[in-house]
This record gives sequence, structure tokens and C-alpha cells, in this order.
Amino acid sequence: MQLTPYHAKYFAYELTRRHSSDSLPKLAASLSDAQVDLNPHQVEAALFAFRSPLSKGAILADEVGLGKTIEAGIVISQKWAERKRKILIIVPSSLRKQWNQELIDKFFLTSIILEAKSFNQEIKNSNLNPFKQNEIVICSFHFARTKDVYIKQIEWDLIVIDEAHHLRNVYKNTNKIANAIKAAVAHSPKLLLTATPLQNTLMELYGLVSIIDDFTFGDLTSFKSRFARLTNNDNLDDLKKRLKPICKRTLRRQVLEYVKYTNRIPITQEFYPTENEQRLYDLVSEYLQRQNLFALPSSQRQLMTLILRKLLASSTYAISGTLEALSNKLDAIVISQETMPIFEETLAEDFEAFDEIKDEWAEDDAASEEAKTYTAEEIKAIREESQSLREFWALSKSIKKNSKGEVLLTALKAGFDEAEKRGGVKKAVIFTESTRTQKYLENILENAEYSGRIVLFNGSNTDPKSQEIYKCAGLKNIRARTGLQAQKALI
Repeated sequence: MQLTPYHAKYFAYELTRRHSSDSLPKLAASLSDAQVDLNPHQVEAALFAFRSPLSKGAILADEVGLGKTIEAGIVISQKWAERKRKILIIVPSSLRKQWNQELIDKFFLTSIILEAKSFNQEIKNSNLNPFKQNEIVICSFHFARTKDVYIKQIEWDLIVIDEAHHLRNVYKNTNKIANAIKAAVAHSPKLLLTATPLQNTLMELYGLVSIIDDFTFGDLTSFKSRFARLTNNDNLDDLKKRLKPICKRTLRRQVLEYVKYTNRIPITQEFYPTENEQRLYDLVSEYLQRQNLFALPSSQRQLMTLILRKLLASSTYAISGTLEALSNKLDAIVISQETMPIFEETLAEDFEAFDEIKDEWAEDDAASEEAKTYTAEEIKAIREESQSLREFWALSKSIKKNSKGEVLLTALKAGFDEAEKRGGVKKAVIFTESTRTQKYLENILENAEYSGRIVLFNGSNTDPKSQEIYKCAGLKNIRARTGLQAQKALI
């Protein structure tokens, strides 16, 4: 076929418009109609993801609030524009609908949420692998684990894992959820999103990086020997060097030039615990430091101690139900003479973030805490421990007023006065660790000048006023995160 001068000029022009996927002009074309105001660090993060070594993937670890979802959306949009449309997004169950909505609102990309009901319907419709779709697929961590065989069968163009720190203990063989997901997505390019790639130990960083590339740090023994203790600058520099091609992190202080954050003005309100509050705190703290505890088996102890301390700091109302449940568990052991499972329902009620962290220890518990019978001496110790917990519980029930709650009104007045001076409105968001504490604070506020002006947000979100005020307050896109669950009293 002979080209005319016109067609030769046309094809030459088309060639000048071709760019690699990791170039800014290419991204600009695929995002031309996106409904989002991009910041430089977000574009830079997306380009970094495309330049990841051997296209195995990348970890985007920007601080909270810098738009990791937008960065992932840029990458997804580019893949979609290149007609690479086998895309899977794995997220905590509470974020599935938000991802679905943001993809359509900001990037005009449709997606399907796969869960048990929709999965079974696809099977009934003769789709033998419901993950094979013409749309972006969104599912939860739990669902990805249970359907890992189906995920393995598809050659994904991109897999995005949000809140990826939930998989940080993948280096432990007992963490079945993380290992199942890692194996299922091993053959595909991945993008991991997390604001907290490192929380407790460097081993978690090893775990996250191993999901992208098993060979970045070598085996577990090699990593421990070199990086477990960063005793000199050479080791630290080596760690940074190995992370550089895989992990990109932007801090808030690095974007102040073009992201104008509201200036935060801290106002401290002192409070002093009553004698009984201090006594309860000391007794429970002493209990948690005992060498042997039957109520908290070894595999559960670290995280259960964390939960109990958070509840203790929240209010006496928050810790009360858990203390009773622990005692009941020990009483049941005495009766059955066998190990009893943890009391999930009570913990879920007392500690709002329980569902988000229980996966980190539940399977370890199943693997390492085998059912056992107890000796007469152990039964005696169990009875004594149960009696101690009963005494703690009785003390907590006797405390009707919490000093921290009582000074809430003083703190609110100080905050509102400062807001009024600066031309702000008198609105407050109060975060709690426990729904029991939330109800206690609601009672205090309802009996003060704020009666009828309060709405509650928590895991159940059953307050009929919540949706209306949620929108009016501009809280539409608050995300549920560990430690910052949507449990608030809004005035």
C-alpha cells in the first residue's frame, strides 16, 4: 500500500503523540476528563509506580490525607486507557463502596463489588470464574483469601491492595489470610497503598516488600541478621537503597508549598483521675504485667493487652464489659476443664476497631493455642485470676462519673470560644475508642446545653440523624481506619 503525502504526514504526527506509560504526557492524555485536582506529588507517585523494577509493583506510602487513592486512580486510569483492563482492587470490607464510588465519580471508571451474593449470582449466570469481568473488580481481604483459587486463574494487568499494612505479617506462616493473598497475586503487577508501612518492627516492612518482590531482601534469616538492629549508618543506608526502587513515601511537610493545611491550634485541658479511677488503672495495669495469664493465652496476649489498655484509657465504662467477659471465660474453663475461645462479640462492642485488627491474631491463635486440659493447681490459679477480674469489674461498675468525661464541657467551651474568636462555627468532632464511652459522653452532652444537637457515628451507624448531618458537616469522605473509626459525637 502506497501512502499519500497526506497520510504520511498524519502517521508521522501520530508517532509524535506516542509516549511511554511512565511519562507525564501519556498520563495527561488518559486523565484529560478526570474530575480531580491533581497535586504534583500524586503525579510523581503514579509515575514512580510505572517505573517500578521489572514491573513487579510498588508501595505508595504517603502520609494520611495526601491522596493515595487518587494516586492509585491515576495508575488505574492509565492501564484502562491502554486497554489493560483486568484490574483487581483488594480493600478492607468497609472501604469497598467508597472505592466503587470514587472510581466512578473521579475517573468515570465502572467497577463491580464481588461478595458472596454477587459471586454466587455470577456462578448461576454461567460465569465459572466471577472474577473475570469487563469492569474493575473490588473485593475484601477476607473474600480474596476464600476465593484465592479464582484470582490465581486470571492474568491481571494490575492489582491494587489498599490499607496493605493488614498484610504486614505475611512473613509468619501462621498468618493464613496474608499468605493466601500473596500467593494468589504473585504472578501479577501490584500496587500497595499504606500510610503505615512500619508500625511495630522492621519485619513488617520485610513482609510488605516481599509481596512485591521476594528477592529484594533475600530470605528472612538474612534480613534479620542485617537489618533487625540498625546499629550503624551503613546498614541504614543499605536499607534505604534497597527500598528506594520499590517504596515511595511523601510527608505532609514536603507538600506545604502547594497543599495549604488548616493551621491546628492545640488547646490542652487538664484532668485528674479520682481515687477509684486511679486504683482501677493501677490494678488492671498490674494484672496485665503478670507473667502468666490464663485469660490471655500467649498468642493473643500482645494485641489483647493493647486493646485492654486502650479501653482502660477510654473510660471505666469501656473496660467494664471486657473485664466481666474475661472473668466469665475463666469460669467456663473451670467448668469444662478445657481452653475456651476468645469472646469476640463483647470485644467488638467494647472496642470499635476490633474487627479491623482481629485478623492479625485470630489465625495465630487457632494455629498455636491447642485445646488443653488443666491440672488441679492450674484450676486453682484460674479461679484466683477470675476472682481478681471480678473485683476489677465491680470497681469499674461502681464508678459512675469519669473525670475525663466531666471536664469535656469545659474543654468544649474553650474550643468554641477560640473558634468564635477566629470567625469559625461552633462544631466539634469527638473521637472515642469505644461505643460504650461514646454513649456515656452522649448522656453528658444531652444533659447539658447541647441537648438535641448531637449525632452519633459508629460501626452500626443507626442514628437516623447521621446521614443528614454527615453531609451538612462536610464529612462525606471520612474513611474508617484503625484507631480512627467513625465513632463521633457531632455537635
